Amino acid sequence: MNSTPPLRIASLQPSITLTLSQLGALDSLVACTRYCLAALPQLAEKNIPILADSWSASMQEILTVRPNLVLASVPYRLESLAEILKSGCPVLTFAPHTLADIFHDIRLLAALVHAPQQGAELVASMQSSIREVRLRAAAIPTRPRVYCEEWGKPLISSQPWVQELIEAAGGIFVGPAGQPITAEAVAAADPDVLLFAWCGAGDRVPLDRVIAQRKWQHLRAVQTRRVFCVPDEYLNTPAHTLLEGLSCIAAALHPDRFPSHPRLRQIE
Repeated sequence: MNSTPPLRIASLQPSITLTLSQLGALDSLVACTRYCLAALPQLAEKNIPILADSWSASMQEILTVRPNLVLASVPYRLESLAEILKSGCPVLTFAPHTLADIFHDIRLLAALVHAPQQGAELVASMQSSIREVRLRAAAIPTRPRVYCEEWGKPLISSQPWVQELIEAAGGIFVGPAGQPITAEAVAAADPDVLLFAWCGAGDRVPLDRVIAQRKWQHLRAVQTRRVFCVPDEYLNTPAHTLLEGLSCIAAALHPDRFPSHPRLRQIE
């Protein structure tokens, strides 16, 4: 007879909640954030409590929902992490940088919710999809140079896993991944394609205004209208939804070889 109590998980990031859903483990979820709800609208039917996220977590909130495991992921503040730890509840925090890290975290989460087979299948499916795009892109002779941005003030280029996706789609990543960069450095690099996926902005990055404010009108990407907004959740959420981001990237880089994506927005 198994005396282990059932898991009561408080998820503080959409990537965790989305992965739980893919693993068939949403029944273990007793609280989540409003960002989780936005990423997975069907959660509204469960009517579970809504908490602050990893950036502004409250110990009192966490104690109220009585979880026996809190799952958090980047980005989070050290102060918020300290608040979570004060709750006395077991905490597991994820901080992936690469696709390999993300696959590892999916397997770990799958093991926690007693779904290792589902985790292995999810990782295998993601790897297969990425490999398929890589093989198709390898046959294309041109390799556009791509700047991808996850934050606009200050300018921060997208994470290493986005660099990997861009390279899988046949592009060359411009700039240091996940690091601050200047508008002048991007202009000097003069990339062929500009991609914007600002954290929390959805698909609402004001492309025309950004180009005007940075005086980038002369860049080759702007001259050829190869300036795009990729929905934030497709590139900044380390979960299976990155495959949608890969589809957007491939369509932006090679529109004659890959199908368009309905949520990829191009500059007017």
